[in-house]
Amino acid sequence: MSARFVVGIDLGTTHSALASAPAEGEARPTPMLVPQLVAAGSVEARPLLPSFVYFAHESEGAQALPWDAKRTFAVGEHARARGADAPARVIASAKSWLVHPTLDRRSGILPMNAPEDVEKISPVEASWRLLEHLGEAWDAAHADARLAEQDVVLAVPASFDAGARELTVEAALAAGIESLTLIEEPQAALYAWIDAMGDAWRKELRPGDVVLVVDIGGGTTDFSAIAAVEKDGALDLVRVAVGDHILLGGDNMDLALAHLARQKLEENGPIDAWQFAALVHACRAAKERIFADPKSKSAPIALATRGAKLVGGARRTELLRDEVERTIVEGFFPSVPSSARPVARARAALTQIGLPYASDPAITKHLAAFLGKQAGALATLAGFPARSGARAPLLLHPTAILFNGGVMKADALRERIVATIAAWLEADGAPAPRVLAAHDLDLGVARGAAAYGLARRGRGLRIRGGTARAYYVGIESAVPAVPGVEPPITALCVAPFGMEEGTDAALPPNELGAVVGEPVRFRFFGSTTRRDDRAGTELERWKEGELEELAPIEVTLPPEGRREGDVVPVRLSARVTEVGTLLVEAIPLAPRVADERWKIELSVRGG
Repeated sequence: MSARFVVGIDLGTTHSALASAPAEGEARPTPMLVPQLVAAGSVEARPLLPSFVYFAHESEGAQALPWDAKRTFAVGEHARARGADAPARVIASAKSWLVHPTLDRRSGILPMNAPEDVEKISPVEASWRLLEHLGEAWDAAHADARLAEQDVVLAVPASFDAGARELTVEAALAAGIESLTLIEEPQAALYAWIDAMGDAWRKELRPGDVVLVVDIGGGTTDFSAIAAVEKDGALDLVRVAVGDHILLGGDNMDLALAHLARQKLEENGPIDAWQFAALVHACRAAKERIFADPKSKSAPIALATRGAKLVGGARRTELLRDEVERTIVEGFFPSVPSSARPVARARAALTQIGLPYASDPAITKHLAAFLGKQAGALATLAGFPARSGARAPLLLHPTAILFNGGVMKADALRERIVATIAAWLEADGAPAPRVLAAHDLDLGVARGAAAYGLARRGRGLRIRGGTARAYYVGIESAVPAVPGVEPPITALCVAPFGMEEGTDAALPPNELGAVVGEPVRFRFFGSTTRRDDRAGTELERWKEGELEELAPIEVTLPPEGRREGDVVPVRLSARVTEVGTLLVEAIPLAPRVADERWKIELSVRGG
């Protein structure tokens, strides 16, 4: 059955959303209200689904939904609210766990520190349950056009590595999403802007423009750069740079305000961990109220004591506008020079297992690091002058800025970012950037994902870019054993930067050895800056920060009649498939069975 709808999904760190458009016709993407538990026994349909999963205690009874009266867990607003009272029963930031560099993301590790009656699940399953809820809500509203039968575009952070993208696809498949395409979230934000502008967007962008997408949500910060070039007399958009996955966002700001409010409240006695968790929720509401209303001078904070009713039994204070702006603007968006870089603090020898949060809260420092690291991103792009030597730019020069994410609703934060970037560009001999008016900072990614799905059907402009990184596989050198010295690794480029879907990499016919019959670990690396490496380039050394090692892939290659541990001579083949996965194959030079080859697939779609 052909799809009737194109569906865009934003699987966000703190909120998720869904938008759709008819696959045929001229209708544009529109968001869908998502039914969810908002309190015990109360279901409402809202445009945003908080990305929280709550495992209820049996004494609470069923977490009933219109399509499942016996459900034992909750997803959405009620799950988020329960985080204040029962944090050990709640999973938050499931998406960010998919990029954890050391943990097994398919093993049951969440919720951390859960009580014995809660069966822990994997980050993949947690993401699947969020997507499953969106799918069930869609099916309940579209009984004759189930989600499994539609074209679905799922947005992922541009900074997601190949392994995290593959795990996201795995979660979507488990949720019953069969026809799936991935898009990077900053690209989705730009698609949403184009869709909202209509034909007028062509007057806003012109060849030579570089759009910096600043996407700051509840849990993450993401940067991307998209260049406008002329191709065959028409305007073409090319994604030229992506940033790192930075676990830093609105949740950090709420926590900072909670510490401020705590100092005021503890004048009348200490606050325990349970109360502090509730205080974080109260400070989030206060922050949103102050930033939403320019006339608001303060916001009240009421903190219930254990066993006390809110009225008469609460401890009260308030957050002043000046305090909020000083804490957030100066704490997270300080005015710094373009040479500033995030500071990595010394870590304790023992630490709790958790997400790899950014150690420096200054988002402007992370932005300076991104623009500096990508200073040469336009060097080989047609229509942009190549500059080197003394005339080489110190940082990438954006000509326009597009904001996305709920944090960017605050005028003061947008103004600080624009002013900071303008100062950097002025010092580097470039004009200040203009701001592209975003129309929906909460739902833009979901709308843009659906708009991209329409563009794939010929209804709109496509943003080009190919793979967002160059990819390399590590090859261990055969050297004599030396105590305390690991065998050196050579990084073989198997997919150059920008490799398009449906193309093969011409790898040299080098003879390598693959171990069969026992568990082996494939080491993969990625680079967002090495743009000139071709397929087959071998790197014995690289500068610090040029290559980032990805989570290893552990597999056991079938021996097919050989002994366990045999080293089989092979040659490598690589291809980016039409669905956006990197297919690396080790092909035996002396196969034991017909068409013998071993495959490893990593999702690398850049949208």
